[in-house]
Amino acid sequence: MQYDFDEIVPRRGTNSYKWDNAPEGVLPLWVADMDFRTAKPVTEALQKRVAHGIFGYTKVPQEYYDAVIGWFGRRHDFRIEKDWIIYTSGVVPAISAILKAMTVPGDKVLLLTPVYNCFYSSIRNNGCETVSCPLIRTGDTYAIDFDDFEAKASDPLVKVFILCSPHNPSGRVWTREELVRMGEICRRHGVFVISDEIHCELVYPGLKHIPFASLSEDFLMNSATCVSPSKAFNIAGLQIADIIAADAAIRARIDKAININEVCDVNPFGVIATIAAYNEGEEWLEQLLVYLKGNYDFMLEFCRKNLPEFPVARLEGTYLAWMDCRALGKTSEDLEKDLMEKAGIWLNAGSMYGPEGEGYQRWNLACPRARLAEALERFRSYVLGKPLICSPVRS
Repeated sequence: MQYDFDEIVPRRGTNSYKWDNAPEGVLPLWVADMDFRTAKPVTEALQKRVAHGIFGYTKVPQEYYDAVIGWFGRRHDFRIEKDWIIYTSGVVPAISAILKAMTVPGDKVLLLTPVYNCFYSSIRNNGCETVSCPLIRTGDTYAIDFDDFEAKASDPLVKVFILCSPHNPSGRVWTREELVRMGEICRRHGVFVISDEIHCELVYPGLKHIPFASLSEDFLMNSATCVSPSKAFNIAGLQIADIIAADAAIRARIDKAININEVCDVNPFGVIATIAAYNEGEEWLEQLLVYLKGNYDFMLEFCRKNLPEFPVARLEGTYLAWMDCRALGKTSEDLEKDLMEKAGIWLNAGSMYGPEGEGYQRWNLACPRARLAEALERFRSYVLGKPLICSPVRS
């Protein structure tokens, strides 16, 4: 069937974290969920479950494991065994639990920065210290400084590397060569890899997501991979994710940490939605990717014509565009506030992803194109110093 991603679906008044935290009249293009209805097979499966009317404690069935195993084998050539899968309530709780399992307070954790802000809090909450390896801006994209990466990985106190793949917020999809080089350095220095692959389905034509653990037996046994259908199918509120850990001893440590952190139970809707998404949602996802790429292309063309001083990083994966706003001479936080108050748009300040993000703003492109066009016009008016004259916000 054909899905309509141009449809404006009202979200205010639904307790939407993204919309109901935004002042009236403000377009929220910040937190990473989408303004699209999820795939019809998912909503139909949930409606059927709701009609049953009883929502007790949930047993995760074999069908769930089959769906996860089938999806990653089919889409990503990643062969997973049932015993490797630990389900939990989200990727952030998963990362926190793995850190608890693989570190002790005072250990160090390596990151490629700027990077997803919750990594910092998970590291801090486990009593560890962040070690940043800043990415290098090269033209319209980012590269890894491998000399710096190895120098920092060689620190005996660095016990874990959290890999964000695809990378948020830079939009990079790491190549096989980059992943192999990172993995070899980590193996050489005894650094365990947590690979956050929550955005793995959101990769654009001509590129391919490669699961880190699929590259070699060594990498498989020296890593834990975190995945979820939440980003790709817009079901983050259903609270479901999986940790894939092949090493039995490491898996036992992670499972113990999951229970210590009290995130070992999942709700029935997350289970049902995962099965439906992975078994029947592929057609919807393929159409979504075409639409998201169209939004990115629309933004690039708009900026080329109207905002040449505000380059947007090449978007290889995710639906999160990374805009260089340093031409305005404002801090990221001040600009975020100013844009909300004077332009009526809510973006994410780049500094929340680490000091390397200072001067940038992150745009969420997962919205109907008309909404994106309105937000870009508001940004342009702000840059030109024009008063805010906004079209009505249909939210």
